[in-house]
Amino acid sequence: VAPSEAVYSEEEALQAAKRLGYPVMARAAFSLGGLGSGFASNETELAALAKQALAHSSQLIIDKSLKGWKEVEYEVVRDAYDNCITVCNMENLDPLGIHTGESIVVAPSQTLTNREYNMLRTTAIKVIRHFGVVGECNIQYALNPHSEEYFIIEVNARLSRSSALASKATGYPLAYVAAKLSLGIPLTDIKNSVTGVTTACFEPSLDYCVVKSPRWDLTKFTRVSKNIGSSMKSVGEVMAIGRSFEEAFQKALRMVDGAVDGFDPYQQPVQEDELVKPTDKRPFVLAAALKARYSVDALHDLTKIDKWFLSKMQRIIEFQCVLEEMSNALDAGQLLTAKQLGFSDKQIATATKSTELAVRKLRQELGITPWVKQIDTVAGEWPATTNYLYTTYNALEHDIDFPGGHIIVVGSGVYRIGSSVEFDWCAVGCLRELRNLGKSSVMINYNPETVSTDYDMCDRLYFDEISFEVVMDIYELEHSEGIILSMGGQLPNNIAMDLHRQQAKVLGTSPESIDTAENRFKFSRMLDRKGILQPRWKELTNLKSAIGFCEEVGYPCLVRPSYVLSGAAMNVAYSNQDLEAYLNAASLVSKEHPVVISKFLTEAKEIDVDAVAADGEILCMAVSEHVENAGVHSGDATLVTPPQDLNAETLDNIKRITRDLASLLDVTGPFNMQLIA
Repeated sequence: VAPSEAVYSEEEALQAAKRLGYPVMARAAFSLGGLGSGFASNETELAALAKQALAHSSQLIIDKSLKGWKEVEYEVVRDAYDNCITVCNMENLDPLGIHTGESIVVAPSQTLTNREYNMLRTTAIKVIRHFGVVGECNIQYALNPHSEEYFIIEVNARLSRSSALASKATGYPLAYVAAKLSLGIPLTDIKNSVTGVTTACFEPSLDYCVVKSPRWDLTKFTRVSKNIGSSMKSVGEVMAIGRSFEEAFQKALRMVDGAVDGFDPYQQPVQEDELVKPTDKRPFVLAAALKARYSVDALHDLTKIDKWFLSKMQRIIEFQCVLEEMSNALDAGQLLTAKQLGFSDKQIATATKSTELAVRKLRQELGITPWVKQIDTVAGEWPATTNYLYTTYNALEHDIDFPGGHIIVVGSGVYRIGSSVEFDWCAVGCLRELRNLGKSSVMINYNPETVSTDYDMCDRLYFDEISFEVVMDIYELEHSEGIILSMGGQLPNNIAMDLHRQQAKVLGTSPESIDTAENRFKFSRMLDRKGILQPRWKELTNLKSAIGFCEEVGYPCLVRPSYVLSGAAMNVAYSNQDLEAYLNAASLVSKEHPVVISKFLTEAKEIDVDAVAADGEILCMAVSEHVENAGVHSGDATLVTPPQDLNAETLDNIKRITRDLASLLDVTGPFNMQLIA
């Protein structure tokens, strides 16, 4: 264990640091997500840290700093009869000093030697036996990159966020097995539910690579530090599966943010201080640095990321340069290489100055389509029947047959502010109902923290991207009967029109109606035609006319981009200056869709309506009233249902408007609407 001392006051902390020698790390005991922790290289920094940490906990731990070492994790399982196995080992791409929840994590580890791997595995088993843990245990190590010296940083004798990741990454059902072990059942008696043949007393072997990447929403907060470190700030995470690191890594970057095409060197400028002190945009700063001809050695010195990872990233950027020089004359070999390195059709199109659909058409003509592989926990050594699948271009055959007739349900993707477990609940409810109706179902989602990605929830689970390209590929491979988009929140809605244009059958509300509701301009125009009242509005064409409109109706005015979630870039402007800043932000968020400006009504009451309709006929509806005035986002407001402060006339009006809108948009399925009164 790293040299450390437990202290109870600021004074003791400074004395302990003197004995250990700076730099040191301070962390509060009994805390989750690295709350109140950080690094200090002198007394003043430590004094400030200690004050903060002691506010969270009575005890403070001062450690010798191991910043820049490799961080490795093992998940270990032990039964009451002393049978031990290691289920998964994971390696953080970011060096020590960045919380595991903030790091990009790779499983299985890629840069450990066989000797290091076995040394840490043996220690992990010794530790779990020494502590007498029955069930599941997570061990985190710091490993010196230049020698075989290592320290144990943390042992969690419980299921943690890493356990959820490990069980999704290996297909080994950790929580299920741990529950059986706590009842005293030996590992050798528990069936491996994936293979159905072997027992749970085996170590999974992986014939693929898994990359976990965190998602931050720091742009929503003003004056918040964008730096990431030993205290966790991420709000969600994604898991990508591929058969090469490059493929999985690029998939993961696209999953985290739909606006990103992959490992893109044009997202961020090169800034050396951001390489030394990482921010939430670190991968793109790395991409820009590699494009600017930084060497792997130079980047390793700045970031302390292992050279193996950096040289893999360099391969992606080098191939991007090849694509950019090619322009339109792509041949089959190059297109296949691009797909094997994890490039999406859209990314190839951007590099070769073509369009996504043109690349897709060429790819299909050349017969370059994805292969479907199983996660079977035994790397194909035993015959295993599993429905846990992913797509890859680094393969030669499919692992399964496609009988057709499945209905695809698209999940919500990564958790972020405004899209969380509620959509997972909707998706699971939908899958269960399909099962009751005797329909076979396919789930597409990539969030390891969800129930919808458990392989026993549906007939086939694709752990893959939710993008037009991938959903359409799976739709064509599976000869599917239709796609349900309404269960996944904003993300599936964004691809509705693209799927519709390619003749994919979307079940429920038609994509044209979805577009009329999402596209602010079309929606406002529709309300005017029907005579439903709304605040005065105007579509943004240029800044001059926008300022003219706002001065005419009088400030404050509301800037509203289309196709956004949880009010991203939606702001109330009080002056021409505000308006200009907010319009720039909004046009960045909804590049392909219109931005609308409308008069903001102060001191108005806001009402939420949730309803379900079939062919435009309302089946049931619920009305909720906001306690706060309009202007507080419904996700931040206090809601009351049934409404307490509305008169009968207003309620009748609300019902009339809801009925009108449902029939105008011909809604089939759920819909939600906000009104101001």
